[in-house]
Amino acid sequence: MVELPMSRFSDIADRALEWSVVGSFTRAGSTLRRRLDHWEPFADGALAGRVVVLTGGTSGLGLEAVRTFARLGATIEIIARSEAKARATCEDLRRETRGAQVSFVVADMGDLAAVRAASAEILRRHPSVHALVHNAGALEAVRHVSPQGLELTVASQVVGPFLLTGLLLPALKAAARSRVLWVSSGGMYSEPLSVDALEMSDRDYDGTTAYARAKRAQVTLTALLAERLSSDGIAVQSMHPGWADTPGVARSLPTFRALVGPLLRTAAEGADTLVWLAVDDGDPLSKMGCFWHDRRARPLHRLASTRSSDTPEERRRLWEWVVAKSGVAI
Repeated sequence: MVELPMSRFSDIADRALEWSVVGSFTRAGSTLRRRLDHWEPFADGALAGRVVVLTGGTSGLGLEAVRTFARLGATIEIIARSEAKARATCEDLRRETRGAQVSFVVADMGDLAAVRAASAEILRRHPSVHALVHNAGALEAVRHVSPQGLELTVASQVVGPFLLTGLLLPALKAAARSRVLWVSSGGMYSEPLSVDALEMSDRDYDGTTAYARAKRAQVTLTALLAERLSSDGIAVQSMHPGWADTPGVARSLPTFRALVGPLLRTAAEGADTLVWLAVDDGDPLSKMGCFWHDRRARPLHRLASTRSSDTPEERRRLWEWVVAKSGVAI
């Protein structure tokens, strides 16, 4: 009997989990991969001296990430819609982690004027930003419109984050080993890249589809931004957390949550790869523009229909569209 080397066995097991989808996205995937790939714990103080800006840090994956960033010594700026929730979150974090350096700025990521104001305040406070984390994002059952007239899902999860990235570029360039991280979703695998279909109308709006299309756009922008920013020493990455039990899932997908139940990951398990991308100076800095899950780069497509849509022309159209909508050129 031939005994496989552990690294090869780990690769085979990982591919089997990824192929199964359920095995990969549930807590079974993170539990097995943690053991097979020997994930190292994050060292206390690993982010000391680094500034992390994160959107949507008052609940779910964002809150778990912020908790870990605080324990690792980062200076944290949370961008949140609710001043009351942001203030309470910062107070809780200071009680939980002695010496936690955490502050907040109020802004709805779908309101481009608010994003501009928040960016100016962050630049005033921090000449250098080491990690910008685009985490905020909700699945809305009903169509809403942003103050600038954009469908709110695409405004808050595509245009707003792109604008924030462009405005914070001076601080990202000033920092060593800086990175821009997008929290996407495995749901993006179901949708092709289509600029014309990105903003859904009142007539055809479906919250799940709108969310998946926005997440597809995030992953594409990751690659496009990586091409432009790598020469400035800025690593751009996207990731998906798998199926995690968060307040957002409970609110937007109650039937799915009830069906999957105990197989759902905890928020901390879902946030692990995000934290790893912010902390680790190996693959997250050397492999630019990737889509990550459980600390490994993953394919951008699972379906031939979405793969065929991802053309250079459509990527160019997405870039031009988001530059025009955001009013910032990167």
